[in-house]
Amino acid sequence: MSFDALLKKYSVYVLLALVGAIAYFQAAGTMQLLGASLTAPPIGKNAGTMTAPMPVTPIPSSSPKDAEPILARNAFDSVTGPLNKKLSEASDDQPPALDLSDPLGAVACEGIRAAIITESPDPIWSIAALAGPGETSPKMRRIGDEVASKQVVYIGYNSKEESPSVWLASGVVLCQVLLFPRAPVVNPQGSENGGASGVPAEPSPPRGPAKIPQDIADKIQKISDTEFRVDRSVVDKVLENQAELMRSARIIPETKDGQVVGVRLFGIRPDTLLGSLGIQNGDRLETINGFSMSSPEKALEAYTRLRAADGLKLQVNRRGQPVTLDIQFK
Repeated sequence: MSFDALLKKYSVYVLLALVGAIAYFQAAGTMQLLGASLTAPPIGKNAGTMTAPMPVTPIPSSSPKDAEPILARNAFDSVTGPLNKKLSEASDDQPPALDLSDPLGAVACEGIRAAIITESPDPIWSIAALAGPGETSPKMRRIGDEVASKQVVYIGYNSKEESPSVWLASGVVLCQVLLFPRAPVVNPQGSENGGASGVPAEPSPPRGPAKIPQDIADKIQKISDTEFRVDRSVVDKVLENQAELMRSARIIPETKDGQVVGVRLFGIRPDTLLGSLGIQNGDRLETINGFSMSSPEKALEAYTRLRAADGLKLQVNRRGQPVTLDIQFK
């Protein structure tokens, strides 16, 4: 058989062999070229010298995690500054603390007077009617309110002075407003508090529940145990002399299932103002003219509308029974 005939017969195998040979030589040449490039010396004026490769320092697998650089930089807030500032450094920016070394002996707040002070175990229910300099009538204030550039910080009872009191702060200075400040006692020789003459001073007047003045009692007419008629002038006198006429009452909010349902009234005697209007000691006052006593805001709203009201309808709970007191103004 001729060569041409053999080539035609086995042409497929010949072609496959050529393709395999070409692939082999191409792969071998590529590997040699790559190896030469990796091991070639540097080109330049130092081409004749070989430099050893730089040693590679392995990264520890368990490097400690430290957030100090992040805290020191504080990339989250450029105004606050470093978050890892020491307490001693931070304290330099704090205002000086209020002096509470002797709150019961705090000086009197000049130019501020109290008309009503109602203390409650719940500070949000502690209310005081205070009048600052230039104010013709007292305004209801609570903790956090301001009077004459001073802030109310506490409303309570001063056992040293035996009087309800309101403590106010201005910077680091603490002062107080007593509901019943002690008047200076003058002895027969005219000097205060006994003076140097040695004559004993007259005792202070008692601070018990205030008995209703006769001129007010004469203008309160009792129709029944739950109905009363009151002269309009009595309302004005009560509002003008609240401190003296209301000092016998203690108001404590009463809760049920976590909700305030009214205020319990204590310190009520028949010869006091509230007692002469049908309120008994221990009554729970729930509404005044429809205003619920479940929040200080509602209680203040009822108080502010007292002068313009035609009368009062008090809903009280007396020993578990509802009682409505109808007080008409004439």
